[in-house]
Amino acid sequence: MKRTYQGLLAGLLLGSLPQLASAEGVSAERLLGSAMASAPGREVIVSRVSMPPHTSLPKHWHPGEEYAYVIEGSTTLWQEGKEDTVVSAGEAVLIPLQQVHTAITGDEGATILVFRVHESGKPERYEVD
Repeated sequence: MKRTYQGLLAGLLLGSLPQLASAEGVSAERLLGSAMASAPGREVIVSRVSMPPHTSLPKHWHPGEEYAYVIEGSTTLWQEGKEDTVVSAGEAVLIPLQQVHTAITGDEGATILVFRVHESGKPERYEVD
């Protein structure tokens, strides 16, 4: 499978969602960011991410669990040490704590609803080589 990294900024993985939205064709809308009253020191972030066809994000990990639901299209989820998984519209997937991963779109692109639960005050993502 051809993987194209379309000039996504290094800051994409270390900064906020507005940086993600300014990357080559990828857009993200933060729908919710909130501390969890039932779990002090933890927060939840909900985002809608749109990836155009033939796009992949840099490999990265999160300081918490990530849950992704594909609204439209499909994406291949690459996870270090695991087999690739195609996730299509109507399907959801869990990415474990600190699991190195990336999303790769094919001909149709994808729109994904992402839920992240992690330690408050930590960056949302960390890039890896």
